[in-house]
Amino acid sequence: MSVSPSSRTGPVLQLIASGLKLWIRSRCESIGDLQLQLHGSGLGLLQGKLEGVSLSARDVRFRGLPLQRAELRSGPIQVNLTPGGVVLQQFFDVQGDVAITGRALNEALLSEPWRWLGDWLAEQLMGLTPLGGLRIDNDQMELQAPVVAHKDPARRRFRLRAGEGTVVIHPIDDDRETLLPMDDGIQIEQAELQAGILHLQGRARVTP
Repeated sequence: MSVSPSSRTGPVLQLIASGLKLWIRSRCESIGDLQLQLHGSGLGLLQGKLEGVSLSARDVRFRGLPLQRAELRSGPIQVNLTPGGVVLQQFFDVQGDVAITGRALNEALLSEPWRWLGDWLAEQLMGLTPLGGLRIDNDQMELQAPVVAHKDPARRRFRLRAGEGTVVIHPIDDDRETLLPMDDGIQIEQAELQAGILHLQGRARVTP
């Protein structure tokens, strides 16, 4: 259940929420609107034990990826309240979904630190490098790559799905599939393209 402030838990709740917000912002390059809801019992909160945290954020830049939206729910979290703020004691699991627009994804893959992934996609999926651009058109992703001695770039379209804990990319014109490189701590459970936006749903392990 979620807990509302009371005479006993109110100050603790506010301190934990403020500390977690500061910690989340410290892990992101930038973040717009951020909403948190703490879950647990009053006694648990007083002891620094949370059953979980629900997070809703918009306009997030995390590790160079510009996310339009993130909706996450964590597993149990243990925190210590110190004079310097809130200290997370151990790793915890999160699950939820994020959304990134095709325009933002294109900008990320054409610049650091994700340029390597853009070029990898162009090489693996088109046999060309570097990546010239990416566009999401409804439920399809189009990649472009420059071709020597040709005015127009090469173009190819793909669809996405989740599989084997990552994103599976397959061309619309053949059956070959490519698995997107994924951090071992992240499991993708659903992936889809819709209205120019990439939606990913999954779970991850977070280390303080």
